[in-house]
Amino acid sequence: MSIAERGKPSPSILIVGASRGLGHAIAAEFLKRNWSVVGTVRDKTTWTPLHDLAERSDGKLEIETVDVSETIQIDAMRTRLANRVFDMLFVNAGTANRDRNETIADISTAEFARVMVTNAMGPMRIIEACQDLVPADGLIGIMSSGQGSVANNDKGGYEIYRASKAALNQCMRSYAARHAGDSRALLLMAPGWIRTRLGGPNAPFSIEETIPDIVATLLTKKGKPGLDYLDRMGKAVAW
Repeated sequence: MSIAERGKPSPSILIVGASRGLGHAIAAEFLKRNWSVVGTVRDKTTWTPLHDLAERSDGKLEIETVDVSETIQIDAMRTRLANRVFDMLFVNAGTANRDRNETIADISTAEFARVMVTNAMGPMRIIEACQDLVPADGLIGIMSSGQGSVANNDKGGYEIYRASKAALNQCMRSYAARHAGDSRALLLMAPGWIRTRLGGPNAPFSIEETIPDIVATLLTKKGKPGLDYLDRMGKAVAW
């Protein structure tokens, strides 16, 4: 590393939804690649794996608090970060309905609304609020899912979760259409079925084997304007 490179500030990423699971692992991977990270947790009173990571980060990881379903909290975080610039904004926050076998005929209105707000409306409101923190050559991304693909849904199942991710994808396409002249890269990430608390123990892939690919795809997409819906290997997913 040259003297000039040593004096150059590290690139930075804001990861929304980083307390555990994929978000925490993405934060750890970016730290390994010498990025500065701001990661969010939902509850400031609860100690999480992200806090452990921050203690080991030599000041490279900061923790913010936001619940993506609460507009007031989103606005407050945006105010706190008003003078910051992030090379990437990546929204990882998401959830699933408690009974994943529920159909639209079974699920309560309240549970349907909770999943839709957390998986679709909340992430898009984060992007609307924080987009100006990302420079012209930056990247704005969201953790979607291959189950959000309408074209690939030939088996059904996970009906509500699928619907929420399809709604997210459609909202992001509308956002891209409204910002057609924007030079920033936009990305919907379909990471595959991974063993996390959300993915469950039967998922075929581990966090350790998938996160480097996810981060590599984010880095490859950065600097390429327009919206893509990609899997973790950078392959296009059918809408």
